[in-house]
Amino acid sequence: MTRRVVITGLGAVTSLGTKVEPLWQRICAGHNGVVPITTSFDPTHQRVRFGGEISDWATDGYLHPKDAKRVDRFTQFALVGAIDAVRDSGLDFDKEDRFRCGVILGSGIGGLNEIETQHTRLLEKGCDKVSAFTIPKLIINAACGHVSIHFGLRGPNVAVATACASATNAMGDALKAIRYDEADVVISGGSEAAMTPMGVAGFAAMRALSERNDDPAHASRPFDKDRNGFVLSEGAGILIFEELEHARRRGARIYAEIYGYGASSDGIHITQPDENGTGAARAMMLALRDAKLDPVDVGYINAHGTSTPLGDKAETIAIKSVFREAAREVSISSTKSQLGHLLGASGGVEAIFSILAIRDSIIPPTINLQTPDPDCDLDYTPNVARERKLQAAMSNSFGFGGHNGSIVIGRLRPLD
Repeated sequence: MTRRVVITGLGAVTSLGTKVEPLWQRICAGHNGVVPITTSFDPTHQRVRFGGEISDWATDGYLHPKDAKRVDRFTQFALVGAIDAVRDSGLDFDKEDRFRCGVILGSGIGGLNEIETQHTRLLEKGCDKVSAFTIPKLIINAACGHVSIHFGLRGPNVAVATACASATNAMGDALKAIRYDEADVVISGGSEAAMTPMGVAGFAAMRALSERNDDPAHASRPFDKDRNGFVLSEGAGILIFEELEHARRRGARIYAEIYGYGASSDGIHITQPDENGTGAARAMMLALRDAKLDPVDVGYINAHGTSTPLGDKAETIAIKSVFREAAREVSISSTKSQLGHLLGASGGVEAIFSILAIRDSIIPPTINLQTPDPDCDLDYTPNVARERKLQAAMSNSFGFGGHNGSIVIGRLRPLD
């Protein structure tokens, strides 16, 4: 019998809030977390001077100041999100077999803050002044390593780096680890902190970012005809994956069940998506097959929807090819319109929103959708949230390198 996997805890760190319930209320109300960059660095000479910056970040109440200094910002996000998710789940690891509890987290870039800081120190002060913590802080597996150390977990401990699909691919791996009886509990999701001079300049040099410096609040506009690039953001989305019977035995509150997961590759270009959405469609189809659902069973898609001209059009084509007649009936939205693009953390945050959409029977809006694009002609829930009873939802993540991941989440199915 296949082991079933449920979600029992949620934790999020974003520019619109670092507590899940208030964050969700702001998302449903259409609030905007895209602001001018003011605290991460001086953006005066940058081509892009705004983003989803967490300007009031602090780890007080979570990490000892000494410990916080020894980890990069992206690891701090992961730790805070994981601590909140574990608290939310009610798990007490002292009562668990720690060899049956693991961590699988995604990040597209990892410790970019530390790389830039130490590179500057190297050039200005010499190699003897480079910190001994440089490598342990910048490596992508630092986040999952520190989360496992914090809780003393001894099960699977894996870092996933597939660009903007990282968190969703990590959650797919978490699902499999529990299904295959390698673990009973997995802390999963993703974390990212690329709001740095190099991060912003690098994406801007590719012409990947919107350059609406005079109007940041309207820069992220997925599926809108006038979209012109994504908005860089930062944060973390962390979820507790748990085997169903394990959760039931300890009386856990169950948010949702993970029905299925699918992954694929475009195999075409390192940054541009397959313009026909073939790879994205394959991931969605595999997720539906794994979930044993027909397209008509899915009421909501939290789209990858980054606000790029090519990406949004390709995702629309992919949805149509998979959902066919049901494509006109499914509700779609991109919460990146409000938060910007959290890169490797986006899938974790968006899975949380998909779960809460099911719980509360509400579709969050795609804000800033003012001018319909003839090439993007589905129901993207423009500007205002909408009530809709949901049994299942899909969350999509597509990354540079052609990585595609889709996960299907739903209400707890009847027990056998």
